This record gives sequence, structure tokens and C-alpha cells, in this order.
Amino acid sequence: MGRDHAGPGKDTDGKNFYGPYDAQELFKKHEEEMGVTMVPFQMMVYLENEDRYIPSDEVPKGAKVLDISGTELRQRLNEGRDIPAWFTYPEVVQELRRSYPPRHKQGVTIFFTGLSGSGKSTIANALITKFLEMGGRPVTLLDGDLVRKNLSSELGFSKEHRDINIRRIGYVASEITKNGGIAVCAPIAPYEATRKAVRQMIEPFGGFILVHAATSIDVCEQRDRKGLYAKARAGIVKEFTGISDPYEAPTNAEVVIDTAKLSPEEAAQTIILHLEREGFVGANGNG
Repeated sequence: MGRDHAGPGKDTDGKNFYGPYDAQELFKKHEEEMGVTMVPFQMMVYLENEDRYIPSDEVPKGAKVLDISGTELRQRLNEGRDIPAWFTYPEVVQELRRSYPPRHKQGVTIFFTGLSGSGKSTIANALITKFLEMGGRPVTLLDGDLVRKNLSSELGFSKEHRDINIRRIGYVASEITKNGGIAVCAPIAPYEATRKAVRQMIEPFGGFILVHAATSIDVCEQRDRKGLYAKARAGIVKEFTGISDPYEAPTNAEVVIDTAKLSPEEAAQTIILHLEREGFVGANGNG
């Protein structure tokens, strides 16, 4: 049994469920009744002066040890930083970099959510223009209305059908992300659980940036050229988000934008700056 053997990870507060050697201690208590002998393994660390690895509990006093955690390794891969030769073989590093390219070469999904009229599609189109100017990775726009027309034309607006529609968008975005492209999605996506499911669908393949177009419902109604809000308030249009159907505002959005305060160009630039900070695009280009 090794360090953190079968550890399930962290809880909602970011704390480990179990200590690094809790599994070994539990096994030891029941070793006799099970009739199974444990072979324990400590964390291995690199002894720099002797150019070898040893268990952490055998390190001589005052010796200098080196170690790279799994988290740090992932960070180094994401940022394209050096992975030292003492940590692993160059051939292994080459394969790791092929499987886990740095962020500026990974696919990424920018997923908008917000009320009808909040400016999602307008910002998404401005963002697409910026990506095309940068060049590099292929860019695809999955606009809510266009997806409804071409991918989900048989669906209505019940909660079940809304979920199916968003999951379809998520699936297409995950395929784009998996293949190193950029997917820009602009649906209403009113439900937190569905947005979470889409995030979980995409993150194993690349980046996922949730953008909340947090424009107030009053401003959205003022912009409503089709009169949908008025029809919803009159009961003519059923299951309308924000009026007769709930909108669950996200609490975990990476970027929050109020389009009453920012132009589409400024909003798109805000998203680009976030992507630069996270390493998904370079300061001078898309990749």
C-alpha cells in the first residue's frame, strides 16, 4: 500500500478526505483478522547529493531532497515549463507533453450563460472575430438560436428538453476541445446542474471558461425587439427564462460581464485577458 492509497481527493472545502497514510493505518488494524500482510510504501523523494530515490522516512538528517508533486507536474505541463531529468526520463517527458500539451496548445471552451437579451451572442461574435485575427487554433461558434434550429429543432422548452439541448452543445464543444480547437457557446443555459455536467464533460480534454452575462432583467427587457418578455408576462409565451421559468445565476463563473457597463468589444477583450492570464492564449496571439 502506497502513500494516499485509493485517496478520493478533496472535499468541498478543498481539504483531503484522508491523511496520506490513513489507508495504511486502517489496513494495519485489520491485518491479522484478514490474514493478509501489508507491504507499505512511503513517498519516494530524490536525494540530490547521492543521485538516487529513497523512501521519505529514510532520508538522512540534513540531506537535501527534491520532489515534484502530481499537482506541480500538471502545472509544469500546462505552462510548458521544464521537467528535470532527475524526475523522469526524457522519453517519458516527451510522451507526457504529447498527451498533456501546454495550455496555449490545448483546446478550450468559452461557455456563455445569461438571460435572453443579456448580450451573449453579440459578445460571442466579437470574441470569434478576435480569435480569427489571432489565428492558430480553429474556432467554432455554437450559438443558442442556431443550435436550436440545426441540432435541436425537435425539442421544446421544458426543463428536460432544455437540459438535452445544453448537453448536446456540451458534447459538440467537448469534441472540438478534445481536438485542440476553440468552442464558443452562447446558450441561455439556465440550470446550474446542467452547466456543471457540461463542465465535467469538457474539462478532461482542455479548458472550460464559464462567462456569465450578468445583465439585469430590466436592461434585457428594454432591448427586447421581438417583445418576448412582454408576451411572457402576458402568459402568451410559456416557460420563458426569468419570467415563468427560473434562471439559476452561476456562482462559479470565471468571468462575469454586465453588458450595460461594457461594450461588446470591451467584454470580448475582458475574456481574452482572462485567457491570457490562464495561459490559454499568448499575449501576442492564439497559440
